[in-house]
Amino acid sequence: MLELKDIHIGYTSKVVQAGITLSIDAGQFIALAGNNGCGKSTLLKTICGVIPLLKGTLLIDGKNVAELTAAQLASQVAVVLTDKISGFNLTAFDVVASGRIPYLNSFGFLTEEDRAIVQSSMNSIGIFELCERSYDELSDGQKQKVLIAKALAQQTSVILMDEPTAFLDYKSRVALFTLLKQLSKEQGKTIVISSHDIDIMFKHVDKVIYFNESGYQFGEPDKLYNEVISK
Repeated sequence: MLELKDIHIGYTSKVVQAGITLSIDAGQFIALAGNNGCGKSTLLKTICGVIPLLKGTLLIDGKNVAELTAAQLASQVAVVLTDKISGFNLTAFDVVASGRIPYLNSFGFLTEEDRAIVQSSMNSIGIFELCERSYDELSDGQKQKVLIAKALAQQTSVILMDEPTAFLDYKSRVALFTLLKQLSKEQGKTIVISSHDIDIMFKHVDKVIYFNESGYQFGEPDKLYNEVISK
């Protein structure tokens, strides 16, 4: 569960959004929508600890994010960004295995349990056959699936995704949203995704957080689309 209690997000020089109060249950697939600069990426970065919370309380499974160490937060929240990983001669297995970093022992080696979790995560996404393939040689769609498997291997209750469909064609975008919806329900993950693919996204998510210059709204996708976005 993800709980936001009167939080203010932004920077020391500018508050981007203020007074956000809402609760997201486990297993819910949530969309972040709104114009550029209204706070979508800022909220994601605040939840995962990249940007400090300006005011209020942010709880993940009842734990106050402000009181967690970086390692503890990494065991609660996984992040999938649009940034492309390249230049390290990594296999798909290596990239997914990096999701186990918060749990590695002092020697930094994967245990048999870690390897089993990586394999299970890749199987969940249907990409186990890519294990030995070079990550750089994969298609954009395959790379996104690898990064989602990495987030699953991290074994967090919350997964945050910032524009994950940016480099995908229409068919791949639909397939990705379908997969994320399935994962949220089958594995009880709270998934929060920011995307400009409004028409596709709104057909798959449970609820929407919509930001604009005057504040935010939180509700059912059909209702928000008809009342706010389509006008």
